Amino acid sequence: MSMHGQWYWHELATPDPEGAKAFYKAVAGWETRPMLGMPDYTLWVRAGDDHGGVMKIEGPMWDGIPPHWMLYIAIDDVDAARAAVEANGGVVAHGPFEAGGVGTIMVCKDPAGAVFSLIKPAG
Repeated sequence: MSMHGQWYWHELATPDPEGAKAFYKAVAGWETRPMLGMPDYTLWVRAGDDHGGVMKIEGPMWDGIPPHWMLYIAIDDVDAARAAVEANGGVVAHGPFEAGGVGTIMVCKDPAGAVFSLIKPAG
C-alpha cells in the first residue's frame, strides 16, 4: 500500500472483487491495477493516483464478517494514537498488528461505534 503522502486510505473487503471492480468502474470511474508483491490485492486508481484497494474475503478468518469498506487514517505514533483513542471514549478493537510490510494497523471504534483503522505506514 502506498499512501503517496495522503492521510487516508480506503479499502473494500468483499467476496466478489471482480464484481466490485466492474461496479465501481461504472459508478465512480475508478480503474484498477494489481499491487506488486500482493497477488490477492488490487489498487483503486483515479486520475493516475492510488487511493485505496480491494481484497477478497474468504476462509475461516472472515467467518461472520460481512463485506465492508474500511477507512485507514495515517498516524505517526502508534502508542500515542492508542492512548488518544482510549482517552476520548473510543476502543481499540484489534491490534496493533504488523500488516506484511505495509505498516502497523489498529482497528478502532469511535465513541458512537463507527469502525475505522489507524495505520502507521512502514518506512
